[in-house]
Amino acid sequence: MKKMIVLIFMVLFLVSCGQSSLMSRSEFLQHDTMYKNWDHMKFSWFGPDKAASQDLEKSIDQQWWGIEVPYVPGQ
Repeated sequence: MKKMIVLIFMVLFLVSCGQSSLMSRSEFLQHDTMYKNWDHMKFSWFGPDKAASQDLEKSIDQQWWGIEVPYVPGQ
């Protein structure tokens, strides 16, 4: 019985966290795929450990990372 109660609370917690991400500025649900294109997927799966300047150029040109959040000092 205790496991069932814990499971119910975990499900409720995950649903509430998921709902909060839907209301934020996330673009995740606006796309039919997780990755922008095949280059993005290959980099995410195999390339972060050995990233090069070419990967940075691809990510900028192909707009892999969604909404840009500017850095504001002091916040």
